[in-house]
Amino acid sequence: MRLSPAWLAAALLAAAAAAACAAERRVAPGEALQPLVDAAAAGDVLRLAPGRHAGPVRISRPLALVGEPGAVLAGPGRGTVVEVDAPDVRIEGLEITGSGRDLPAMDSAVLLQQSAVRAEVKGNRLRDNLFGVYVHGARDSNVQDNLIEGRNEVRTSEAGDGISVWNAPGARIVGNTVRGGRDGVLVRISRDNVFERNSFSDLRFAIHYMYTQDSRVVGNRSRNNHVGWAMMYSDRVEIRDNVSDDDRDHGLLLNTTNDSWIAGNVVRRSRDKCVFVYNANNNVLRDNWFEGCPIGIHFTAGSEGNAMSGNAFVANRLQVKYVGTRYVDWAHDGRGNYWSDNPAYDLDGDGIADRPYRPNDVMDQLLWTLPGAKALVNSPAVQMVRWAQARFPALYPGGVIDSAPLMQPARVPPGRDPS
Repeated sequence: MRLSPAWLAAALLAAAAAAACAAERRVAPGEALQPLVDAAAAGDVLRLAPGRHAGPVRISRPLALVGEPGAVLAGPGRGTVVEVDAPDVRIEGLEITGSGRDLPAMDSAVLLQQSAVRAEVKGNRLRDNLFGVYVHGARDSNVQDNLIEGRNEVRTSEAGDGISVWNAPGARIVGNTVRGGRDGVLVRISRDNVFERNSFSDLRFAIHYMYTQDSRVVGNRSRNNHVGWAMMYSDRVEIRDNVSDDDRDHGLLLNTTNDSWIAGNVVRRSRDKCVFVYNANNNVLRDNWFEGCPIGIHFTAGSEGNAMSGNAFVANRLQVKYVGTRYVDWAHDGRGNYWSDNPAYDLDGDGIADRPYRPNDVMDQLLWTLPGAKALVNSPAVQMVRWAQARFPALYPGGVIDSAPLMQPARVPPGRDPS
């Protein structure tokens, strides 16, 4: 439909008139906030002065709740502090504290109900709440540049998440810092979401995906969590340029995650595995850096159709743990991966080692099956088996082979000396 110039001019005048009618009111500490919210017109701004303001508050019309430096909105220790069920609401610049502790009730600093479409929660400090921001179906909402400090004095099962997203297509979680609590971001049954440039520490999972499709996890940082990026039962996810340092169990977990693009990520010094791939199929893992873990990558449960190339496996105690009997070639389109323990030559100077790389042998598979056999690992019999395999490759079991291993890593993370 083509709009006439007269109609367009009338629409612009109406929008300008609405903006002109919008009012801004400064709220002093001690003033009752809920009556002011109820009396506000669409588009009004309530500006909270420095000091302590009493919650809770429910916002049922489009308005902005903005805090001046030093403004604190404090709940009574039960329920949610700010509940939003209107579209186009903005909450900015506040310290919000004092939610309840009821997990089924979703007690939160900020609870965005399904009707709170296009909500913006920006530049707040959310402290000592069960959930920081709960996006409960509010599509196209934006949670950005908040500092969220959860509770570490309770058991993980009793703590809430920094940001929880349920069935909120188009929601964006950008630039937040989350410390303490259960998960930094937990997203369930959603799609078309963006999780970008967030930082996470002292949590169970930094980002935890469950049944989420067509979303992006880009440029986030995880440190000292149990798991950095836990992707479960999700498809078509872009996981790119994230960094996991010193996470306890895994830097990256792919559990039944399919048709996804995992590229440019860095995982260093996880205390169990850099990467755990479990029943994950048809993914591309490209140009990632996995360093300093007991196991570089653990590949199991029938994971098939995954394209591996350009990844760097650096100084891991065991580069690959592959549980399976078939041969799997981890070179894609003539380009393999870099292995720091590969004593290879490149006589023709093409950047590809002259011989394939095999990360595991018969003894590795025996030790995975019978851990007690580690007592024999330095025995003459074991050394003889490994000597024979090195000279007669046909003795190798089925497993991972890199037919085109790289002589140098495809990329080196910032701050890392390539030598």
